[in-house]
Amino acid sequence: MEFSSKLLENAVNEISQLPGIGKRTALRLALHLLKQPKEQVTGLAQSLTNMRDHLKFCKSCHNISDVDVCEICANPLRKKDIICVVEDVRDVMAIENTASHKGLYHVLGGKINPIEGIGPHDLNIVSLVEKVKTGTIVELIFALSPTMEGDTTNFYIFKQLHGLEIKTSTIARGISVGDELEYADEITLGRSILNRIPFEASLKQ
Repeated sequence: MEFSSKLLENAVNEISQLPGIGKRTALRLALHLLKQPKEQVTGLAQSLTNMRDHLKFCKSCHNISDVDVCEICANPLRKKDIICVVEDVRDVMAIENTASHKGLYHVLGGKINPIEGIGPHDLNIVSLVEKVKTGTIVELIFALSPTMEGDTTNFYIFKQLHGLEIKTSTIARGISVGDELEYADEITLGRSILNRIPFEASLKQ
């Protein structure tokens, strides 16, 4: 792809590094921004810079937040003794849209995936086990995507909880095996949360 402007080329190269964005799409976006008022483009750039510089991760659940403790964890109406374990913040958003979960969350920050070099110690598993050890949690809901990596991560955490008094459940398989949680429709996802099954039962399926 030939460019008549080095500035445009640099912008396209940066935009094309975003997930799912190729060079042609990046060029289309760059040219679109070029036609917009300067204030709008400056606002976009500033909002991205502010997000990168000031966004925090909740000290309790590792969800993204503007403050040290996210709105969900700080909400006195949430059930503090039920924790839904998810892969990342997109899954929190997906489940929240169903209005089916009234407890808290714990964001792992990924799934165990040896091929990509992601092991248990790269995830927020230790802090989850520590929460359970406090004795204040009565149930963990495993809500990871029903993929091989998700199932492996669920099972690893389950083994770490051996000997602890805790109920473990997993979302019902209304979510197709191999599907990512964030792409499930709200009704199916909501029913999967409400119709969750004991985790040990899922191992026999």
